Amino acid sequence: MKCKRATPRFAIVLGSGGVRSIAALGMVEVLWREGLRPDLVVGCSAGAMFGALIASGHDALEAVRIATTLWSSEVTRQRRRGAIAQMLFPRLGRFDADFALRDDRLILQRLDQAFGDVRLEDLRLPLRVTATDAATGDTVVIRKGSLVDALRASIALPFMFKPMKIDGVRLIDGFTSDPLPVSAAADAQLVVALGFPSPMPRRIDIPSRLLAQVTSAMTNNLMQSRLACARAEGMKLIEISPKLERRVGLFDTEAMPYLVEAGRRATEEMLPAIHALLDRSPRLVAAA
Repeated sequence: MKCKRATPRFAIVLGSGGVRSIAALGMVEVLWREGLRPDLVVGCSAGAMFGALIASGHDALEAVRIATTLWSSEVTRQRRRGAIAQMLFPRLGRFDADFALRDDRLILQRLDQAFGDVRLEDLRLPLRVTATDAATGDTVVIRKGSLVDALRASIALPFMFKPMKIDGVRLIDGFTSDPLPVSAAADAQLVVALGFPSPMPRRIDIPSRLLAQVTSAMTNNLMQSRLACARAEGMKLIEISPKLERRVGLFDTEAMPYLVEAGRRATEEMLPAIHALLDRSPRLVAAA
């Protein structure tokens, strides 16, 4: 028997962050140029949508074109009739766990146009989509079934969109339990994770910004604690967090090319660390 060297198995993990998560396209361009093709993609929230484009085999230009239809402020402006009254008068309006301020028909239509009846298990690259069990708060990793349903579950931001039921489980946005779910790739020899801290508001002058301050602090602390836990458990993990020179809103689709380039630059900077970890990983496989 002879031995030959093989590329270690590794995964990319794409966290929440709205349109900023499209920086993943720049990241994979650099990785593939280096001959480092991941054999697993994990995505959370918006990161799941961009991860689905990568796992489907789209190049960067085509993926950006599709992404502008999937992730835009237009999909969040579809008001659901009676939602405000239901929130103000919960008993009369029969307020329940499926409450939503927005109608989700447009986003479902856009997802269907992009992915149709594709199933997770049929993608070119294995894709795991994370969501959150609304009843328990646990992270749920979706590995098979309808891609559209999985993505819709992962972006079900509480109050914005109603939860998505899959196999009888009510699922909400994956970021609420793990904004950068590296644990969903715990079986990989190396994990390259792209995530963004949730931005803190520059000033507190309206109630929504005070709420944003609280939720951003909680989200950022949760993400850092999960990453620290993964490293403590021995995960070989590279975190990529592109530095942005300007503020980018969650639905700023005009910034997509800028974000893709930011992903390229950030990955270029981390290449020495990625190669160093790869060189320390088991690389021998038996061959006849």
